[in-house]
Amino acid sequence: MKFKQKYSVETIAKMIGAEIKGRKDLNITGMNEIHKVVKGDLTFVDNYKYFQHSLESSASVIIINEEVKCPRGKALLIVRSPFNAYNKLAKKFSPKRVLTKEHDDSALIDPSVVMEPNVVIGNNVTIGRDVYIQGNCYIGNDTVIGDHVEIHAGTSIGTDAFYFHKKSKKYTKWHSIGRVVIEDNVVIGANCTINKGVSGDTIIGEGTKMDSQVHIGHGVEIGKHCLIAGQVGIGGKTILEDHVILFGQVGVAQNLRIGRAAIIAAKSGVSKDLAGGLTYFGSPAAEIKTKHRELAALRHLPEFYKEYYK
Repeated sequence: MKFKQKYSVETIAKMIGAEIKGRKDLNITGMNEIHKVVKGDLTFVDNYKYFQHSLESSASVIIINEEVKCPRGKALLIVRSPFNAYNKLAKKFSPKRVLTKEHDDSALIDPSVVMEPNVVIGNNVTIGRDVYIQGNCYIGNDTVIGDHVEIHAGTSIGTDAFYFHKKSKKYTKWHSIGRVVIEDNVVIGANCTINKGVSGDTIIGEGTKMDSQVHIGHGVEIGKHCLIAGQVGIGGKTILEDHVILFGQVGVAQNLRIGRAAIIAAKSGVSKDLAGGLTYFGSPAAEIKTKHRELAALRHLPEFYKEYYK
């Protein structure tokens, strides 16, 4: 998330009651999760095993719960609960906005857009030229939709991230402040759900086509000209490079990368990064030729067992 204006480190520290270590003259231009931060961003860390990764990231300011050596050119904001402090700032800069009408007045909708009945358009939504939205769709706050996009009946875009912070066996919801960005010439099938990012954007790349009943998790980035068949689920923060094909009922875990032009056969389960240009099958998914040899070997296992134990 980018702020509408710059904020000094001292101003942010006062908001969350933090002690400042390091540079006090920095300006903060946004806030984001650690995997998406850029220079000028604020992020947080509250787990020691991620301290070094956070301190070496591009973030200019890190909210942290221990006094450690501050990297050169950065600032640390020391508080007891970094997550609570970060969540407080998220709610401050992007408060909950409840819709009171079917189409919010702040939405920028091109005159060429065609919408069937019962389409809900949230705050600060932008919709480009020649877009067709079928009935009973929900387009949540801050969503950006490009030109020549089709969205079929019952789809929900920009719903909250399914993302919770666990502490003392309890789950606290992260306040979602990201967006969904849908590029030009995308087709989204019926009854799909696309969650917005926690702090950054969920992106559906140009020319990508999605079948019905597909779920896209928070912060997912789908490349250009991908094909995603029915009942696919993609976990949060996963990246699909361009021209990836996912057949029906593929499940993809969170925080993964699937390489350019990879093909994943139906009902496969993806639990690790996959290189591009290959076809995969199975759960856990592996290159299809390897998986077929494994299955062939398993079919002969009873015969081998009988022969071995004669």
